[in-house]
Formats: sequence, structure tokens, C-alpha cells
Amino acid sequence: MAIDIPALMQEITQAASTVINEDITKLRGFSERQLKALATQANLIAQGVLSGAIDEELRDYFLDSLEDMALNFAKTLRGLLMITLEKVWNSIVGVLWNAIGKATGITLLTPTLD
Repeated sequence: MAIDIPALMQEITQAASTVINEDITKLRGFSERQLKALATQANLIAQGVLSGAIDEELRDYFLDSLEDMALNFAKTLRGLLMITLEKVWNSIVGVLWNAIGKATGITLLTPTLD
């Protein structure tokens, strides 16, 4: 039995889109909260400097902390994106292996990207 190429392409697209749409919603919520926290912290530092409540030494401390927050955010986001990519790969390979299995009548064990 031949594989219907356009149908398979649509199935792959749908599988990948399902994973991406689900994970993007989670990523969007996480990133919005983190960005708000970073912006709020920057504003607090600026207001403290302007009012004189934060001197130069303390300003440098807070700026270092803000830099660390930004780096941790970027690293966490990178990790979440890698997990999403792995899920997309797993779903695409699952669709492909299933299509080959249906076409050949052979049961294939779907590999996972681990």
C-alpha cells in the first residue's frame, strides 16, 4: 500500500502544530510573568536611585541581581524550548513510523529523542 504523501504531510503538520500550540501557551504565560518581574525590578531600581534610597554600591548590587534574573530567565526559556522541540520531533516521528507501519503491515517501535 502506498503512502498518501499530501495526507501524511498534513498529519505531520497537525501533530507538530498541536504540540507547539499547547506548549506556546505555557511558554507565553511563563515568559510574561518573568518579563513583568524583570521590568518591575528595573523600575524599582530606577526609582530608588532617583529618590536617593539606593546609593551607588547598592545600585551595583541590585543591577547584578537583575542581570542574574535575566540570565536565569533566558536559560529556563531555552530549556523549555528544547523540551518543546523534543516533543515536536517525537510527534513527527510517531506519525511517520505509524504511516510506514500501516503501509507495510509491520509494527515499528517508535523511537524517542532522549
